[in-house]
Amino acid sequence: MNIPNLITLFRMFLAPLVVWLLIGAEYQLALLVFCLAAASDAADGWLARITNSKTELGTHLDPLADKLLLISTYLTLGVSKSIPAWLVITVISRDVLILGGLLLAWFMGNPVEIRPIMISKANTLAQISLLILALVQLAFGLIGAQFLNLAAYPVAALTVASGMAYLKGWFSHMSTSNP
Repeated sequence: MNIPNLITLFRMFLAPLVVWLLIGAEYQLALLVFCLAAASDAADGWLARITNSKTELGTHLDPLADKLLLISTYLTLGVSKSIPAWLVITVISRDVLILGGLLLAWFMGNPVEIRPIMISKANTLAQISLLILALVQLAFGLIGAQFLNLAAYPVAALTVASGMAYLKGWFSHMSTSNP
C-alpha cells in the first residue's frame, strides 16, 4: 500500500458520498466532492508515475474506483432525470460489455490484459466533464437543460467509439490467442 493507492481508495469512498449528497439535494457539496474525486483520479496516477510507485494493486484499483464514481453518479443523475436516460444506458452498457468480455475470456482460459487506450482516456474525461456540467446546473442553475442534452451527444459518441475499440481488441485477442 502506498500513497497513490490510498488516494485511489479515498476516491472509492467518495463515490457513495456523492450519491448520498445528490439524493439529499445537497448539490453544491455534491459538486465539490465529485470534483475532489475527479481530481484524485489525476493525482494518483501522476504521483505513482513521478515517484515510480506503480503497483499491480493500483493498476486494478484505479479503473475500479473510476467506474464506481462514474456509474454511481450517472445512475443517480439519470434516475433524477438530470441527464438523459439514454446516455446513462449507453455509459453503463459500454462498461458491462467490457466487463463481460473480460470475464468470458477469463472463463475460456484466455484472459485479456486490458490497458487504457487514448480514446478511453478521452471518453473518461468527457464523461467526467458532462457530470460536472450537470452538477453545476443542479447547484447553481448556470447551464440550461438544452445545453446538457446537446453535450450528451459527443459523450455518447466517445463512449460508443471507446467500447468498439475495446471490442475490436477483444475479438483480435480471442481469434489469435491459443489458451
